[in-house]
Amino acid sequence: MHPSKHRTARTARTARTARAALALLVGALPLTLAAAGTGHAATPAAAGASTVAVAAVGLDDPAKKEIAMELVSSAENSSLDWKAQYKYIEDIGDGRGYTAGIIGFCSGTGDMLELVQHYTDLKSGNVLAKYLPALKKVNGSDSHSGLGSAFVNDWRTAAKDTVFQQAQNDERDRVYFNPSVKQAKADGLRALGQFVYYDAIVMHGPGTSSDSFGGIRAAAMKKAKTPAQGGDEATYLNAFLDARKVIMKQEEAHADTSRVDTEQRVFLNAKNFDLNPPLKWKVYGDPYQINA
Repeated sequence: MHPSKHRTARTARTARTARAALALLVGALPLTLAAAGTGHAATPAAAGASTVAVAAVGLDDPAKKEIAMELVSSAENSSLDWKAQYKYIEDIGDGRGYTAGIIGFCSGTGDMLELVQHYTDLKSGNVLAKYLPALKKVNGSDSHSGLGSAFVNDWRTAAKDTVFQQAQNDERDRVYFNPSVKQAKADGLRALGQFVYYDAIVMHGPGTSSDSFGGIRAAAMKKAKTPAQGGDEATYLNAFLDARKVIMKQEEAHADTSRVDTEQRVFLNAKNFDLNPPLKWKVYGDPYQINA
């Protein structure tokens, strides 16, 4: 792992929203395409074509999902070994307190609190349960009050527990993976587009503000129609990646856009819409590949 690269990737995420906001994003956006985008409704022929495209193997297929996890890990952790990140925890100085786990759960943004609560629901009396009061108090800040080195050590201990690993998987899917894939399918996107959405929500967080996933999608839809609206898949995805880069460059920490330029855009230019291996890409100049 390259610490400076890791910091750049992790600081890219905006503050998390609550369950209600996420539900609003997932439930409302597919039904309000006209309000959020160009206002063009899909023709019957276009809708039929979209259905055929999404009927291909999606990102929620186990093999495709593994590819997605490795792609994100290459950018977030400079490694394809995403399962090694269950134990990861540090304060990277981005104002969000501790960042930890496979998807960068943060003590200052609420998703770490929800993760530990879910872990406790699955296994009462676990080693992290005693920190729930402290996590509630520090939510919304970068404070370590009631946490500190003891919490860090206990996090790493908990990471050896398969129940905690499952809890991390569950929360990753509930908050990030499932909503992004659902939205991408509603937009008529195949596996590559589903991954483009997932990587964006991991970095920018769910929501409807201009610098969130929903805001990026809305900006893209002002430039191009989604396949579900009868648009060209490549044209729309290029518009989405362009809109995302605008947001990434608004902060100095986002200046390196290689996860878009030398990863996702590489697959898009190759028209690998089904995200089929072999895959070769670079992030922060480092080469990676998935052969099967």
